[in-house]
Amino acid sequence: MYAVIRAGGKQYRVAPGDVIRVERMNGTDGRVEFPEVLAVSAQEGQIGKPQSEARVVGEVVEEGRSPKILVFHYKRKKQYKKLRGHRQNYSAVRITEIAYDGQSFKAPELPKKEAKPKKVKASEDGDAVEAKSAKGSAKKKSAKKTAKKSAAKKKH
Repeated sequence: MYAVIRAGGKQYRVAPGDVIRVERMNGTDGRVEFPEVLAVSAQEGQIGKPQSEARVVGEVVEEGRSPKILVFHYKRKKQYKKLRGHRQNYSAVRITEIAYDGQSFKAPELPKKEAKPKKVKASEDGDAVEAKSAKGSAKKKSAKKTAKKSAAKKKH
């Protein structure tokens, strides 16, 4: 199951569960519906049919900026050089549902990440703290070897 949608002047082939990067979408509260659905296909490998009543829904996962692109203008023999940088804003959208013709295809739910339990320091054990400080002091006390300078100068 896939659909072809238009967003930000570009076309994307999406399936439920896909994450796509589109141009930044302002004024969204996390849920996005793409109004322009160009084609929908029920099976992989099947050519999509134009659907005006299809619906593609997604949720914003991340917003950020792409890596910098350098734009360099140069005209030879005319002493003209201009260097500009550009970073495009984007929104990463995860497609959650594609619905058309009375059917609805939903993406599987993502497993929730559990917070890792924090390690408890052994403040009661004075031995562990002393052992760490002893190791640190042993490293500091190591002698540095210096190179011997030769007193005899070479004569030519």
